[in-house]
Formats: sequence, C-alpha cells, structure tokens
Amino acid sequence: MNAFVLAGGQSKRMGRDKALLELGGLPLIEHALVKLRALDFSPAIVGSRPDLARFAPVISDNFSHLGPLGGIEAALAASDAEQNLFLAVDLPWLPVDFLQWMMERANCTDALATIPRFQGLPQPLCAVYRRAMLPHIKAALLQGDAKVMRAAERAAAGTGLRIDDFNTESVAAAKSWSQPIPLHRWFQNLNTPDDLKKAVLEHSPRIQ
Repeated sequence: MNAFVLAGGQSKRMGRDKALLELGGLPLIEHALVKLRALDFSPAIVGSRPDLARFAPVISDNFSHLGPLGGIEAALAASDAEQNLFLAVDLPWLPVDFLQWMMERANCTDALATIPRFQGLPQPLCAVYRRAMLPHIKAALLQGDAKVMRAAERAAAGTGLRIDDFNTESVAAAKSWSQPIPLHRWFQNLNTPDDLKKAVLEHSPRIQ
C-alpha cells in the first residue's frame, strides 16, 4: 500500500493556501504527513504544487482544475501498489488509529474502495482505493465529471468489485481507542477563515 496527501485545492473559500495554514504550531500539510509517516509510509503529496516539495515528493495532476478526483487519478497512475491510502490535507483531526484500522480493513476485503461514512455521508477523501479504479476514473475525467463517489460507483460497476462504505460511528463505538479528539470533529474540514478561527480557539490537534 502507498499513501498520499490530497493537497491540490485552490482554497477559494479560505482565501489563502490551506496546506500552509498553521494549527497547533504545524502547517496542515505537515499534520497530514506526520499521520501517514506514523503508519510507516513514505507519503507523497498530490496536486500541482511544486512549492510543497520541501515537505514530501509532489505528484502533479494529469487533469488540471478537476479537483480531488484529478489528484486521485494522478496518484493511482504513479503508484506501484494495488492499494492506496488517501488523506485530504484539511482533515487534521483524524486519529492515526482510525487510519490504521481502515488500512487493515481494506487489506482483509476484496473491495475496490474502502470509504468511511460519517453522519450518513461518504467521506471519499479519506479512503483506500485500488489501482483497478484508474481507467474508470480517467474515463470520468475525460468526460469532465469530477465527482469522486460517482467515479467510484462507475468503477465498481465496471470491475464487478464492491465499494466497502462503513459506518465510522459504529466502528469508533466498538473500539477502545483513547482519542483526545471527539468523534464529531474527525471529518470536520477547515474550509473558511471562521472554521480556522474556531479550530484554534477550541482545540489544537495533537499528532497521534
């Protein structure tokens, strides 16, 4: 398995580069990389961001301005592993223990994609994707369709493999993980200046 940080967004709602925003004394890009390195990965950053090369190797998008799906396509095209873990740069609250559990789940199933659900909604920017998805993602991007879940569903239909979308709340309730970050914040994105201000005032994420 390989691991990638999705960091190619334009941060329009934030008004400045999210990857370099500091929280708890570290930029968000470093929070994500530290989590993946704690899992013994040598992660790469996905997105047309050569300025981030001082943090980790950067893989540029093959399809410009098509959002996270473009980054997933570029990573899968560059990967030499069948399974690939993705983490969005603006999810600093996710525990390493959860990512470890999700990796183990993906390794134990034949699923094409392993995607958590939280409060009933899929979280496709924190997921494990097989390289078998690549041609189907590329086809979607060539048609200008950049919806991640729609591409995953098309890939599942095309390969005959299933999407394993599991309930995060049920998993967390069944585990004895000791986490400093409450569950309701795990998938809380930092998209706007107000989101950042609230995060700084309420809690700085600890690296787990």
